[in-house]
Amino acid sequence: MAAPNIVNVATITGKTALANVTTTFANLVVNVVSSNKVYKVNTIYISNVDGSNTADISIGLVRSGYSYAIANTIIVAADSTLDVISKSVYLEEGDYIEVKASANNDLHAVCSYEELS
Repeated sequence: MAAPNIVNVATITGKTALANVTTTFANLVVNVVSSNKVYKVNTIYISNVDGSNTADISIGLVRSGYSYAIANTIIVAADSTLDVISKSVYLEEGDYIEVKASANNDLHAVCSYEELS
């Protein structure tokens, strides 16, 4: 199915995805195939909850099995937050955002998005 024309959207549902990021790529937001929806990703924040160590974050937008880097091994200082995107990103049907850190449980991901249908 095709994603809806966002000029004629009937429903906009605000959502927030949360993750305790590990050293293995894990899905943060998934727009499943045949959802009949477009996801508008508004913000992605990465917070380092470790009080003394830096950690790297990698974030990809996956389409058709290929991961396109949104952030690639960006250093997040201890006790700080990184604002990853400055403009909205749209996830089409079958697209998803994945996250991975250089250290387990040091980084938290918060992603605000809208489901448009």
